[in-house]
Amino acid sequence: MLLTLVTIYSLYVVVSIYTSVMQIGYVNKAKLGSAVLLKTADFMKAGNYLVRKEKLAILSTFFDYVLFIAWMGVGIRFLQDNIFFESEAFTNVAIVMSFIVINSIFSLPFSYYEKFVIDTEFGFNKSSIVQWIKDTAITFVMTLILGSLVVYGIYEIIANFTLWWLWSFVFIFGVVILINMLYPAFRAMFFDKLTPLKDEELDAQIKELMDKTGFVSSGVFVSDASKRDARLNAYFGGFGKAKRVVLFDTLIEKLTTRELLAVLGHELGHFAHGDIYKNIALVGGMLFVMFAFFGNLPESLYLELGLAKEPYLVMILLMLFMPVLGFIMMPIMGIVSRHNEYEADKMGSELAGIGGEIELANALQKLVTENKSFPLSHPLYIFFHYTHPPVIERLKELGVDIKNVDKSAMEAQCQADI
Repeated sequence: MLLTLVTIYSLYVVVSIYTSVMQIGYVNKAKLGSAVLLKTADFMKAGNYLVRKEKLAILSTFFDYVLFIAWMGVGIRFLQDNIFFESEAFTNVAIVMSFIVINSIFSLPFSYYEKFVIDTEFGFNKSSIVQWIKDTAITFVMTLILGSLVVYGIYEIIANFTLWWLWSFVFIFGVVILINMLYPAFRAMFFDKLTPLKDEELDAQIKELMDKTGFVSSGVFVSDASKRDARLNAYFGGFGKAKRVVLFDTLIEKLTTRELLAVLGHELGHFAHGDIYKNIALVGGMLFVMFAFFGNLPESLYLELGLAKEPYLVMILLMLFMPVLGFIMMPIMGIVSRHNEYEADKMGSELAGIGGEIELANALQKLVTENKSFPLSHPLYIFFHYTHPPVIERLKELGVDIKNVDKSAMEAQCQADI
């Protein structure tokens, strides 16, 4: 069984790296051709940015594989032999959290390189090293505290229930829902400064959009995201009356009012179609499969590992193989998600009023330009990684004739046939 699991993980690594290599080759060739949606220089720059990020992803995947082999070979046994407390529960929590902390430490160089080398070179990073250290420290402390509570909860379930895998799934699924509810509040408390939208006219227009879809919100807020990153974004967070509409200050700066309303209309389309609940259900399905699989592993696996079947071992194996299941499930989730994006685009253009298709199309082109998003991708990469359709396909669905799109999207209105 151990050989089977290692083989599965190895196949995941091979397919993942192969997909990235195909993407790099495709983009390197495409960026030398005719520019699409972007000016020639920006098209080349966006392609170079994608290639740099993908090369780092390959290196990270290979490093994770080496780390996986090390954990399966000697790492877990090392933690077991060197961490012991009188309390069995505390021992289990300490071993699992040590595993999480060590993995987090090993990931820091990749995070640093991406932010302070690649993102800085391409003009995205606005954060200082001090800010990054502060953010990392806050994330570490929160992970240590909240992670310990979650691990303790799973330990108690494993120790006291025969069908522990089923109840563990229910518990973790509840944690996922709770995180979605509290994420905006935590982000505002520790990372971003959120202030109520001061533009009263825009605020009124946004609330009018929300009324059309029955979206109840605790308010519209602006995030000072530009202090860390130059990219454009917006998100809706929370559940029930605690939902918030959060706009990045970069988004307000770069988009016109009607373009902004079209983007928010798209997000409200997700709400109206219940997409957030569909996504949570998909995540729940993935978690259920994972817990069901690892809850019924044969005893021979633990004998092959030379380790006792303790709660900490089950939890570590779950976390080690979570990326594999995520990669396997991603095509299914991607198909559903891409369909939802098309439907949200349709509703966003309708909510934006007459000419809404043009406004949403212009907004999408600005997002491509400002976020340096290369508009072309290898089909295999799209299959495994894309939760959103390629922007060209989204523009076509909106009725845009790509051949006639003005490549200097930021300097002129879209000269498209709609």
